Amino acid sequence: MTKPRLHSYFRSSTSYRLRIALKLKGVEADYVAHHLRSGAQRFESYLKLNPQGLVPSLELPDESVVLIQSLPIIEYLEETIPEPPLLPADPIGRARVRALAQMIACEVHPVNNLRVLNQLRQSFGADDDAVADWFRHWVAETFGPLEALLFGSPDTGAFCHGDNPGLADICLVAQVANNQRFQVDMSPYPTIRRIYDTSMARNEFQQAAPANQPDAE
Repeated sequence: MTKPRLHSYFRSSTSYRLRIALKLKGVEADYVAHHLRSGAQRFESYLKLNPQGLVPSLELPDESVVLIQSLPIIEYLEETIPEPPLLPADPIGRARVRALAQMIACEVHPVNNLRVLNQLRQSFGADDDAVADWFRHWVAETFGPLEALLFGSPDTGAFCHGDNPGLADICLVAQVANNQRFQVDMSPYPTIRRIYDTSMARNEFQQAAPANQPDAE
């Protein structure tokens, strides 16, 4: 294996984060698809690589190392490929960007991922409308404060922090893509919408988008 191997699913927002980061860092990776809705991530062959049975995972070439969890993998890329940076140089700026990213990665995503939504259906009899209401509720719980933080900060530029894309934009774009599937009304979040549109004008974000992956349906 001469290139990293990316274990992904086109619709997974966590995989989307890592795909964006790889594109921004200029890293080519072989794509291995795991169809989450059919349970391919639970196959024994994949569980040997990632016992959590989640995507993404990144197999490193010639090192017998498998990295898991999107944010630590992105931080690994940042540490090993410093340019272009995904985090600011100053400690306060880095803390701000990490906070914005984790508002999405640690607050919205964990309660709205596929496993949780399936459990709502299986254990509590939630129908599609109830699941969509759940999803939209938890988006609003974080996107309201996120919009306020972005709108009210002089550190917000064309992107979440300054005029270059970084870790917070990666998480924001992937979440907004998920929101579109559940018809989340984005009108209360004009700054988030603007940053999303600015990001999606870049080739790296377009190339990483779900519709442009080999396993897209």
